Amino acid sequence: MKRNFLARLNRNGIYYISGGLLLLIGVPLYQFLALIPQGYNTVLPLASGGQFGAYLLWIGGHAAQYAGYRLLQMLAFALLLSLPFTLFRIIVAQEVLGREEDAEAEKQPQARDGELGEDEESENADHDTATQDGMPEFAWRGKGFAVLAAWGGLLGIIFFLIGTLASTLYTVVVATGVTATTPPPASFPVLAGTFAITANTVGGGLLAIASLFFGAMIARSGLKLWPGIWVAFGYVALALAALFSGSAVGVASAPTAGQAPLTTPAFLLFAAWVLWFGVMLVRLKPEP
Repeated sequence: MKRNFLARLNRNGIYYISGGLLLLIGVPLYQFLALIPQGYNTVLPLASGGQFGAYLLWIGGHAAQYAGYRLLQMLAFALLLSLPFTLFRIIVAQEVLGREEDAEAEKQPQARDGELGEDEESENADHDTATQDGMPEFAWRGKGFAVLAAWGGLLGIIFFLIGTLASTLYTVVVATGVTATTPPPASFPVLAGTFAITANTVGGGLLAIASLFFGAMIARSGLKLWPGIWVAFGYVALALAALFSGSAVGVASAPTAGQAPLTTPAFLLFAAWVLWFGVMLVRLKPEP
């Protein structure tokens, strides 16, 4: 693993720690300090039950606090945009390293003094075409599930950001026109539900796929290839996939509610998982 690649991992780890802390502590703390004292916890169940008038009236009077809450969520996810491909590169690099170690162990008995075997020549050729990450140029070949996980994770984050941003802008704009005598437009439940599906069903569903494939890739190799803490990290990813899947189905079943009972646990576990990943990256050191 080259030093520039390691430095990039350390830097990305700081981003992921920041995003994880925002999701795990910052967003709930903001909600507790800025929203709940203003009555947000009173009107939110009304919106979940389809009574949008009181909910929009509250947002109309507290637009800045509401927008700040959503912006914190989006900022946290924006810090995680590079995470899926960072984890993808680590998995590929680890498997390439394991393959090279196995090949080295197999060829040692056949090595002759003063000569390079065919395997060694091939290995040198691979290193000649290595990328800046220190991996062979086509190391990703045969890693279809890891590729799907990386793209699924990236698209899941993007869909969450798009859905959350659209929902925030639309809700704030509509709330400015709602009064005690002016009900919300009839189209509001449909559009609000569409944005919720975009963020939590499409985005959450893609994150579930990414978590499932990443977790399966790590758990498949187990302690043979990964340290124990990484194996545990992989199994937590499988649990995360189950929570995200349940949340995605729940929101799709009742989109006007905005979220399902499993949505909050899924995002809290995701925040802890991201924080865990960030700490492991920051602690990576170059080999002596």
